[in-house]
Amino acid sequence: MSVVNIFVTSAEANSFEAFEHGNTKFIFSSLGAEGPTTLVEGPVWAFIDWVMDELSGLEMCRRMRADARTANAHITMVYEDDDNDFRKRALQAGADDYMRGPITRTAVLDRVLALQSNASERHAATRLQQGHLSIDFLALRAFWADQPIDLRPNEFRLLHFLAENPNRVLTREALISGLGKNEAPIDERTVDVWIGRLRRAIKAAGGGSPLRTIRSVGYVFDLD
Repeated sequence: MSVVNIFVTSAEANSFEAFEHGNTKFIFSSLGAEGPTTLVEGPVWAFIDWVMDELSGLEMCRRMRADARTANAHITMVYEDDDNDFRKRALQAGADDYMRGPITRTAVLDRVLALQSNASERHAATRLQQGHLSIDFLALRAFWADQPIDLRPNEFRLLHFLAENPNRVLTREALISGLGKNEAPIDERTVDVWIGRLRRAIKAAGGGSPLRTIRSVGYVFDLD
């Protein structure tokens, strides 16, 4: 089953239940100034409020366009008043369209399903490059300086999430949470096992030891 990420700049999004339509699962997550905090897989749709607590919706839109994880997202700006100037400024900031609030789970799903087509994959990143590490999302393969890294599916997803957050210490809890709501329950010992396998696979591909342990805290992917 394919996954579509729907990010909403409202804490209420975390209470929106996932929705399955055909062979696609739509997963909701809240979006703050720091950007996505969960693994970004597949097409991305974002609904950004014109007014946010920490920054303006326009600045949030610009940040998403500058973030490799969300640069290709379909962005909808949400505001209460129907104003032509708002529309113009939203599009100039990088939004694809706009709609009047308030945002609800039903309103978001109706919007996404109405606009979704076979071309929706254009809203999904196809490759991530971090130094010598390259991840091909279409082929579900990772490479270190063009040498393939032999990974199991869960280790691939873990590497994906670590690579999206380079030079950032991630606790085991953050790694478990970051793998997303569609993941089966994971305990901390399982994360340690995956990290061990991931290290060995990267080393076998000539990547050395980019995964550093922060004792009693978690792990960090060091990007030179």
